[in-house]
Amino acid sequence: MNSRLTATLVLYNSRPEVFEPAIDSFLLGSDGTLVVVDNSPTPLSSRFFSHTRVRFVHTGRNVGFGAGHNIGFRLVQSESDFHLILNPDITFGKNVIPHLLHVLRSSQSVGAVMPQIRYPDGALQRLCKLLPTPADLIVRRFLPLPAVTKRWNERYELADLSQASCSQVPSMSGCFIILRAQLFAQIGGFDERFFMYLEDVDLVRRVGDIAETLFDPSVFVEHAYGKGSYTNWRLLSYHMQSAFKYFNKWGWLWDPVRRRRNLAVLNSILSTKEVEQRHSQEPARSSRAMID
Repeated sequence: MNSRLTATLVLYNSRPEVFEPAIDSFLLGSDGTLVVVDNSPTPLSSRFFSHTRVRFVHTGRNVGFGAGHNIGFRLVQSESDFHLILNPDITFGKNVIPHLLHVLRSSQSVGAVMPQIRYPDGALQRLCKLLPTPADLIVRRFLPLPAVTKRWNERYELADLSQASCSQVPSMSGCFIILRAQLFAQIGGFDERFFMYLEDVDLVRRVGDIAETLFDPSVFVEHAYGKGSYTNWRLLSYHMQSAFKYFNKWGWLWDPVRRRRNLAVLNSILSTKEVEQRHSQEPARSSRAMID
């Protein structure tokens, strides 16, 4: 059975050389419909905006990342089985979307799936994370102790997460996620109180209340990933405002769902490492037995 795929891409004063490869990847890698939501004051232009499978919407004001995706999704909701949240700085091969759709069709328990994310040079981006605590965001950004920050980041970014098999994770980046459209509509899409930052953490968390949120490293996409709030004070202020909204919504110190889901993935990683270690030792034991 064919599944109807839709996607949304939100732009703001974006350069065509940045976002056109993402559109091209989508059109070459699927037969779905893409809604481009342009939040720029003046409409952007691109040769792709007239494509038969691209719908262009100009909002005329910067309504935000999540609100932009919600506007686009509402336009295609009635014709969608699966919906892709797509960043403009993404490129990917033709095999990515078919594989992830197969994963979703194969298991009704999976509500959202994200592939492996890589930098353009091929290096791994660790965009599967724990649900954040206030300390996670403060230590990562402001603690001037590199050794401590490194260890903290490795835990928060699930550095030991398997890149060889699928894992259920509590938080995933919104740069490239395919969701069940019905579920996306059921939870009301993005929470539009988040203008920028943490809207994807909030979204994936709410998906996780209903279904599995799956990381599948079998396929990958490339993501430029600028980390703008690390160098731009205005973006940093947006990030801090979103953090306050997030913790006011879900809890600062007391958050039992956060604790339960984070422990679940950390324990799963530990179990996987133990199994891998046992398997790596088996050839050595077999060789010794043959010598004996």
